[in-house]
Amino acid sequence: MSSHSQEVVRRLTAPDITARKGGKPIVCLTAYTAPMAGILDNHCDLLLVGDSLGMVVHGLPNTVGVTLEMMILHGQAVMRGSRKAMVVVDMPFGSYEGSAEVAYANAARVMKETGASAVKVEAGQAVVENIAYLTARGIPVMGHVGLRPQAVMTDGGFRAKGRSDEERRRILDDARATAEAGAFAVVVEGVAEGLAREITLAIPVPAIGIGASAGCDGQILVTDDMLGLFDWTPKFVRRYADLRGEIDRAVAGYAADVRERRFPGPAEIYFAKAG
Repeated sequence: MSSHSQEVVRRLTAPDITARKGGKPIVCLTAYTAPMAGILDNHCDLLLVGDSLGMVVHGLPNTVGVTLEMMILHGQAVMRGSRKAMVVVDMPFGSYEGSAEVAYANAARVMKETGASAVKVEAGQAVVENIAYLTARGIPVMGHVGLRPQAVMTDGGFRAKGRSDEERRRILDDARATAEAGAFAVVVEGVAEGLAREITLAIPVPAIGIGASAGCDGQILVTDDMLGLFDWTPKFVRRYADLRGEIDRAVAGYAADVRERRFPGPAEIYFAKAG
């Protein structure tokens, strides 16, 4: 057997991520397709197959309409495209908030059919028992507190959280309870900067910020927002590219070449062999 056999790449796991608490910041982005996962995998510690795919990929008005089947399909694609980053799949609205048994059945199905390393749930006091139930049965869980997109109907829209004392206490309690229930990390979204730092210090597992604080143990963004694929992005997004503009220019060039019969040209067509 050759001594130059292909290097075995070990995918990061929940304990690897938890061990980064208070250390080198954890780099996370969303992924929904195999080609994008392949690019992100070189740079990220964790790839989240977020239910944001309902809005980003499927054009839904919010994440409420996302199904378990959609999450599994995209989870399979991201697993095929990545090698080393930990892959976490969101549990969609309605799949985990009821009985612990139903939550387990759905989470186990996601894990089995995708091969992903963990699931993520939007955490609050109502689902803490279910998080404990899942983690006790071998399913790593990432929590999500603060602005919870699946609660858009009860909240009346997307807005920053933790600006009042009462809301601040509730979110801090949610984060603590989520960690105590066994979550290996907690996403902290859309909260006042001071509260995000407080949560990071208060819980023993990594706090992953999105619209939170640079003081968190890691950061996550929706990749398509960060790459500038939409006209509008939330305040907390820094655009690192203008892919919408690049794509628009490329397609305009293609359309012009087709209409003027400049495409295809000699380099792009086949000719009969001589003789």
